[in-house]
Amino acid sequence: MSLSYLIRRIFFLLVVIWAASTITFFIPRLSARNPIRERFAELARNGGFSPKDMEKIVAAYNEKFGLDKPLAQQYMDYISGLARGDLGVSLNKFPKTVWELISEALPWTIGLLFMATIISFVVGNLMGALGSWPRSPAWIKSLTTPVILMQGLYPPLLGLLLLFFVAFRLKLFPLGGAYTVGTVPQFTLKFILDVAVHQVLPAISLILASVGGWALGMRGMGITIQGEDYVNFAEHKGLTPSTIFRSYYVRNALLPQITGLALAFGSIVTSGILIEQLYGLPGLGSILGDAIRSNDFMVIYGIALFVVGGVAIMTLLVDIINPFLDPRIRYASR
Repeated sequence: MSLSYLIRRIFFLLVVIWAASTITFFIPRLSARNPIRERFAELARNGGFSPKDMEKIVAAYNEKFGLDKPLAQQYMDYISGLARGDLGVSLNKFPKTVWELISEALPWTIGLLFMATIISFVVGNLMGALGSWPRSPAWIKSLTTPVILMQGLYPPLLGLLLLFFVAFRLKLFPLGGAYTVGTVPQFTLKFILDVAVHQVLPAISLILASVGGWALGMRGMGITIQGEDYVNFAEHKGLTPSTIFRSYYVRNALLPQITGLALAFGSIVTSGILIEQLYGLPGLGSILGDAIRSNDFMVIYGIALFVVGGVAIMTLLVDIINPFLDPRIRYASR
């Protein structure tokens, strides 16, 4: 890989992040809602503020957060803050910063979405490869069709069905939450197992809805390479079926799937946001949902930019790794 190509890819990554930050900045501003006014109006309804006092407080906070400035000036302040790595302060959960909210929720999101993506990737590609392999048993091939049909299910809908039938009716798993109510979080085996049990249904919702897509893609790639010369040559050499399947069949069919893995993290995040809210998990999805309801600009900006940046970085890493996985891939210097 040439240095000029790497520089161009990094520049393109920065452009993507800038475009995403610009779009996410202006979309919430299209609403006429003022998050500070709504927050203090709620407090006033509960007592403690008179309307006159509230107006003074709202004006002071508008000035503090720069919401009284022209929109162009707010945008320049926002972009300059991003350049310094400053995502700002939450308007609804002041004085917490956006980075603090993300750091608190990120372990829960990574634990759920990362594991669900990896498991669905491995299981789906294995089932797709076995389903297209001519020497696979008939019962294995028959499993591929229902798995592929599962990709038509919307993950939150599947999560709702599992929540009702498995958790509510059969009582096999908790109804929601990250861990049992009243439990003190601590790094012990008992607490880890409690968290794992609460993550089972959300993870199954995401895995079942995405494993079919991987199986379908891998099955199509497997059928495509069945007549390739290197597969026929391996068979004529007298290699064992397991060696041909592992080293010649799966390895070559898996390359396009690895490229799609980076994009899968972005698509599964959108489903994970709703799944986390459905099961009451304290991840990025729940924080983003609260921020949207309260029109907390800075938190919306921070999480959206964090997700877009993560997907862009994953795509860049895949581009860098691809030549090592497939020596036939070469990136031109121009």
